[in-house]
Amino acid sequence: MSFSDWSEPSTSTTQWLQPCRKFKLREILSATGNFNESFMIGKGGFGNVYKGEVIVGTSRITAAIKRLDLKSHQGAAEFWAEVEMLSNLRHSHLVSLIGYCHYEGEMILVYEYMLNGTLEDHLHKLRTRLSWVDRLKICIGAARGLDYLHSGTSIEFGVIHRDVKTSNILLNQSWVAKISDFGLSRIGPTNQPHTYVNTLVKGTFGYFDPNYFATGQLTRKSDVYAFGVVLFEVLCQKRPVDKSLQWGLATWALDSIKEGNLKHIVDPNIRGELSSKGLKEFARIAERCVNNHPKHRPTMNEVISSLESILTLEQKINKSWQSPGKSIFTRMIDVFHFHSNGENSITTSDHEKKNKPTAPSSGEHVPTSEIIVTPNLKSFTFADLKMATRNFRRDAMLGEDGFGKIFKGWVDGKTLAPSKVGVGMPVSVKKSNPDGEGLKWWEAEVKFLGKFSHPNIVRLVGYCSEDRDFLLVYEFMQKGSLENHLFRRGLYVKPLAWDTRIKIATGAAQGLVFLHNAEEMVIHRDFSSTNILLDEEFNAKLSDFGLAKIGPSNGESHVTTIFVGTNGYAAPEYIATGRLYITSNVYSFGVVLLEIITGQRVVDNNRPTSRHNLVEWARPSLSNRRKVRGIIDARLEENFPLKGAYRTAQLIFKCLEPHPKNRPSMKEVLVSLQEIGSIKSKPKESKVHSR
Repeated sequence: MSFSDWSEPSTSTTQWLQPCRKFKLREILSATGNFNESFMIGKGGFGNVYKGEVIVGTSRITAAIKRLDLKSHQGAAEFWAEVEMLSNLRHSHLVSLIGYCHYEGEMILVYEYMLNGTLEDHLHKLRTRLSWVDRLKICIGAARGLDYLHSGTSIEFGVIHRDVKTSNILLNQSWVAKISDFGLSRIGPTNQPHTYVNTLVKGTFGYFDPNYFATGQLTRKSDVYAFGVVLFEVLCQKRPVDKSLQWGLATWALDSIKEGNLKHIVDPNIRGELSSKGLKEFARIAERCVNNHPKHRPTMNEVISSLESILTLEQKINKSWQSPGKSIFTRMIDVFHFHSNGENSITTSDHEKKNKPTAPSSGEHVPTSEIIVTPNLKSFTFADLKMATRNFRRDAMLGEDGFGKIFKGWVDGKTLAPSKVGVGMPVSVKKSNPDGEGLKWWEAEVKFLGKFSHPNIVRLVGYCSEDRDFLLVYEFMQKGSLENHLFRRGLYVKPLAWDTRIKIATGAAQGLVFLHNAEEMVIHRDFSSTNILLDEEFNAKLSDFGLAKIGPSNGESHVTTIFVGTNGYAAPEYIATGRLYITSNVYSFGVVLLEIITGQRVVDNNRPTSRHNLVEWARPSLSNRRKVRGIIDARLEENFPLKGAYRTAQLIFKCLEPHPKNRPSMKEVLVSLQEIGSIKSKPKESKVHSR
């Protein structure tokens, strides 16, 4: 069902009854003084936000006007998601969308102006004196907004916000809390527990539902988890990712409660205001929200009931409660920032925040002038690649991912000029998607692969950048991806032999060792079986460097605000806090090695519930010699050395160590794999089939 089929909620829950209107660009320019900096009230992952007055009907209304920064990785998809969501949803605890403007590359959203900024502002930046009852009321308002999204629309579909956090809880002049920023939201049937499955995880560090990351299953309970983090944030007045908290706020709070230190985690400013019973009830509902298992989390309706009962209790005890005095905030109004994303949002990077222009042009962003192309890369014309791939014919397409489509083409082995099918040298041509993320990926891929040359790194032959066409040309890998060989099933599909699997793992390890010991240490950030390509002899080569990062030295962490990667492969410290270590790659390698020996995907929701996540299921068996045989790919039958299998399981166990400092280096992993590769099956264990 499309959003146009949605019915209007009842007027009892409606704040802004006017229909969403399309503004002309001249109206927006007039309201913002041609996007004058003096009108700007904030920045977010989407772009700059301005305060201005717009005409709606016969009224002049103060509005928050958000303008898409074309250099932002967010773009058209998030813009239209926001328009569609807020055009059809009306509730007193949702920020109202007054209208939008879409003209010649400009994408602008016009919202009701929220005088008191974001909850994040007051908790962490302004350090506003919010009483315990103030905080409870704000939480209840936000919870009502989420409950409406999940099940209160009285229609077939419910909405999953997917980015619940304090910077997306806005406060109006009466301190009423409203949910904002629907650019990442999804819709799904309210009568089904699992509503949306996506391998591209989006959200914000610290608020991530670990189950969403582990399984790719996005549900309403993912919002509940994030709201539980918000509750702890309100109680403790600590950020969800705090330098003083190694594993994030949720884990720290839960550990503190288990140790009997509940009272000590409360913000000192409100400790004297909480009743013992109210505090315990609040902690109990927050604990339930952040339970690792979605089925044990409450619904938002249950959360509201609990919070309201706590509020009633506390108001009886504290009859002297008063609303925040206007005098305290009047002088602060002009310094509030209307944030669409907090400082740890995964929808914009630290680098982007520091280098974002205040007034992006309305034309298209063409990044080629910023690329330093190395002389050893061939500069192809679009016409060349069109000819090499037979006009990008459907039968020439090799695959597709989130950044573009890949085609097989042919070029002359010496001149690299386009040639006929079967003549010359085969190549893989990737045509990047013409959006913010596709262009950033293209830039990074050229940047990294233009520098590196190694037998275990896929070779970038050349590139093309013409107008809005951005393509990359790679050496063709005859055997495709490791993923394809591990997980294909069929009567005529031979499973990879044990020796071949170890050979592939060893080659991949050699590629990572090279990256980790390069002059500028590189963290891959999307190491997975999909990104290990195989040549005709099953030699492994690492691919897809569009998400790679120059890593920190001396064991320090690289802190990133953008989550990238694939479900199941990322290290726990990265998911929880955004901190990325060189040994984060080691964890990902351990996951791939586990896939290699088991022949099973790291995330597969078609398996029994207890086995959805391969790591969780297999981990207990890795250190138990008797149980190792039970997790080895059954298709190998007995054609593998038991000693080698056990040594591999031990190595995987070390790689999957929760603490990054306790994992081995990739050099140590490589040495272990080379030793494992020398272990052969005994004659009685049968011969290993070759490929």
